[in-house]
Amino acid sequence: MSEFTRTLCKIAIPVTLQSMLQSSFSIIDQLMIGQLGETNIAAVGLCGNFSLIFSVVIGAVSTVAGILIAQFIGAGDSKEAWRSFDVSLVCGMIISAMFLIVSGAFSSQILTLYTNDAAIIKAGAVYFQIVAFSYMPMAVSAVLSSWLRCKEHATIPFGASLGAVAVNTGLNYILIFGKFGFASMGVKGAAIATLVSQMFNLVFILVGFVVCVKKDGEKAVLSFRFEKISVGNYFMMIIPILVSEFLWSLGQNVESAVYGHLGTSNLAAYTLTCPIQGLIIGALSGLSAAAGVMIGKRLGKKEYDDAYKESKKIMYAGFLGAVFVSASLIFMAKSYVGLYQVDFSIKTLGMILLVVFALYAPVKVENMILGGGIIRSGGNTKIILLIDVIGTWCIGIPLCLLAAHVFHWGIVGVYALLTTEEIFRLAVSLMIFKKRKWMISLS
Repeated sequence: MSEFTRTLCKIAIPVTLQSMLQSSFSIIDQLMIGQLGETNIAAVGLCGNFSLIFSVVIGAVSTVAGILIAQFIGAGDSKEAWRSFDVSLVCGMIISAMFLIVSGAFSSQILTLYTNDAAIIKAGAVYFQIVAFSYMPMAVSAVLSSWLRCKEHATIPFGASLGAVAVNTGLNYILIFGKFGFASMGVKGAAIATLVSQMFNLVFILVGFVVCVKKDGEKAVLSFRFEKISVGNYFMMIIPILVSEFLWSLGQNVESAVYGHLGTSNLAAYTLTCPIQGLIIGALSGLSAAAGVMIGKRLGKKEYDDAYKESKKIMYAGFLGAVFVSASLIFMAKSYVGLYQVDFSIKTLGMILLVVFALYAPVKVENMILGGGIIRSGGNTKIILLIDVIGTWCIGIPLCLLAAHVFHWGIVGVYALLTTEEIFRLAVSLMIFKKRKWMISLS
């Protein structure tokens, strides 16, 4: 096995498993809440849509942390890598505090943006106000994980996720259904289980982080001033990603609002597919994370030809993996929707939506690897912002509204049409990749 393959597997496999485990949080919640009916399924799903905004914003912070840490490690500048970590950690904590305040204080108002169903809003508000407290541990865990991956200790975040899923599953069973002497709490129990499991995840990662720092002989540097770049340069990198990810997630929420106004059955069908979509994307997300670390280190060393060659290898691996996973999903779609206690019509819609998703999955995965890993590794985040804004707001959202309100299509047609934006993203990203202007060393 070549050094490239060993490094790719060392980073990609743990990250992939971790992403799948994190996605399983939603699947476990959905399956257990699914036993309580479609109103509760929709309520938990809508809360997840808003939480997606937080997740992608924090993901942007951890992405920039990964870009800088990887490049400075590649350049042999440990102090600057630590400064990148410090600044990112503080940014993540500030952002999570803001989201906690907004989502905790205005949960019902936020949910009314998605649906007019009073029962869904009532159930969702109970879930939302508890889950909001998990944002801070999620933010800290994300930045710590970026450091660990760049230092090729990706098994630590994976181990944390594995334990957190076990905690989440056990507490879901106990608290949702009232087992072992506990009262049945329904959606409130699911929210408490999610919060506790995220706290467990943070403690595990933090302990692993301390152990690995000592093992590597690292000397932590506490500083919020860079030497190789300025704080202004840092924010010039992070702001386009923050805006890009925020607008993308906001677009996802607009799409969910459109689905919600198509009716509770359509919303429930879409919602029950969201966890499995996240799981499938998570199954191949490790390649995106590995690309960011590996290509970032190459760029830090100014090894541009090797960076380009390794990028192509990762893209090929992602495409082949996505085709295999998509075929598996089409085969398993009927069995998956059969796990839910909902009407047959909702199961049928859900199964068709999963097939449509599977057909687009290879394109989605290539976009993740290119936009989320390779092109960003050089620090050129403005071009990613441009691609995302045009793709989501000039193509995806207009097509979604056109299909729903002009053509009056059902949810399958709406979803299929708006997903064509992924084709645009891939075409533009490939052109940028081939020009090699994204290959920039920050050291």
